[in-house]
Amino acid sequence: MQLKRISPRKMRSYKEFLLILPFLAVVALFSYFPLYGWVYAFHDYRPPKPITAETFVGFKWFLTIVNNPVRTADILRVLRNTFAMSGISLLFSWFPMVFAIFLNEIKCRPYKKFVQTVTTLPNFISWVLVYSIAFNVFSSTGAVNTVMMDLGLIDKPIAFLKSSENIWFKMWLWLTWKNAGWAAIMYLAAITGIDEQMIEAAKVDGATRMQVIWHITIPSILPTYFVIVMLNLANFLSNGMEQYYVFQNAFNMDYIEVLDLYVYNMATSSTGQYPLSTAISILKSVVSVVLLVVSNTASKLIRGEGFI
Repeated sequence: MQLKRISPRKMRSYKEFLLILPFLAVVALFSYFPLYGWVYAFHDYRPPKPITAETFVGFKWFLTIVNNPVRTADILRVLRNTFAMSGISLLFSWFPMVFAIFLNEIKCRPYKKFVQTVTTLPNFISWVLVYSIAFNVFSSTGAVNTVMMDLGLIDKPIAFLKSSENIWFKMWLWLTWKNAGWAAIMYLAAITGIDEQMIEAAKVDGATRMQVIWHITIPSILPTYFVIVMLNLANFLSNGMEQYYVFQNAFNMDYIEVLDLYVYNMATSSTGQYPLSTAISILKSVVSVVLLVVSNTASKLIRGEGFI
C-alpha cells in the first residue's frame, strides 16, 4: 500500500501550527478555562459549601442587581467612575500618536533613544511600585510637601493621595506616564512604514517639517489610530483594577472604585459575595462583546474592513 505524500506547502502549515500550539494552549488555559467559574452566578454559593443541585437559584443574583435599590445605586456609582475614566482615556487617546510623531522628529539619535527608553521603561514597572513612587513624592511627608513647607509656600501638608478632588484626571495622568511610551511604539512602527520617497518629494516641493507631518505622517498613521480607538471602545468597561486598587483609600473610594475593582472588593469582602460578583462580571463580559461587535461593524462601514 502506497502512502500519500504530503506536499511541502501542507507540511509547512503543519509546522507553523505546531509553533503556535503552545500559545493556543496558554490562551485556552487562562482565558477560556476560567469561564467555568460562571456557574457561581447561578448558585447560592457560600464557601466552603460545595456547589450542588440544591444550591441552584437560577437568575436570582442577576435580578438582585436591579431589584435591590442599594445595590443598584452602588453599581450606578461605579459605572459613573468607569465611564469617566474610560472616557478621559478615550478623549486623550491621540496623545501617544502625537508623542510618537514628535519623537520621530528628533534628529539626534542618542537623545532619541534615551527619550524612548525613559518613556517606555515605566510600562514594565508594576502598579505597586508606581504607588510607592507616588507615596514618596506626594504623601504628607513626601518630597513635594517637604520642599513646599521648607520654602514657606504652605503651612500644612497637602493631602494629594487622600483627596478625591480631580481623582479621575489624576489616575489618567499616572496611566499616561506609565503607558504613553509603550503605546507610542505602534505609531513609530507605522511611521517607519511611510514611503521615504513621498517625504523627500514633499521636501523638494518646499514643504516644511510641519507640513510633512500634517499632510503625510498623520494621514499615514490614522488607520492605526482608528483601530486602536475601536479596540479601546470595545474595552470601555474594562479599566483593570491594579491601578485603582493600590491608589484606593477611604477618602477617594467613592470616585476611584471602577467596575473591575468593585467586583474584586465584593468577592473578597467579609461577606464574600461570590455569586453576585460573578453575575456582574458576566454582564460586563456580555456588554464588552457587544461593544466589540459594534466597533468592528463601525470599522467595516467607515474603513471598509474590520479588525477582527
